[in-house]
Amino acid sequence: VQLQASGGGLVQAGGSLRLSCAASGLVFSRCEMGWYRQAPGKQREFVATIGTGDGVFYADSYADFAKGRFTISRDNAKNTVYLQMNSLKPEDTAVYYCYSAGPTDYWGQGTQVTVSS
Repeated sequence: VQLQASGGGLVQAGGSLRLSCAASGLVFSRCEMGWYRQAPGKQREFVATIGTGDGVFYADSYADFAKGRFTISRDNAKNTVYLQMNSLKPEDTAVYYCYSAGPTDYWGQGTQVTVSS
C-alpha cells in the first residue's frame, strides 16, 4: 500500500493550497480517508476525514480549526483524496499526512505546508 501526498508548499497568510493524496494497493472506495498534521514540537492532530459514501454523498468531519476553511473530498475513480485549504494562517504550518482507515490503517509520507505571515 502506498499513499503519496503532494501539493504542499510555501504560501502567504490568507492564501490557499490544495493537497492531494494518491493511493495504491488498496480498495480505495472501501476506505475512510483523512488528513492529520504535525507542527514542529507538537503532537500529530486530526484535520479531516471523509467516509466511503455511496458514490454521490460522502460524510465528512473536521477539526474545529478546519471548519469553514478546509474541505476534504475524494475521487474514487482516481484513488485520490484532496484537502482544499483556504484562508491559511501561520498556525496552519505543519507537515500534513494522509491516511486510510480500514482493517489496517496506512499513512502517507507527509507534505510540508508553510504559511508565512
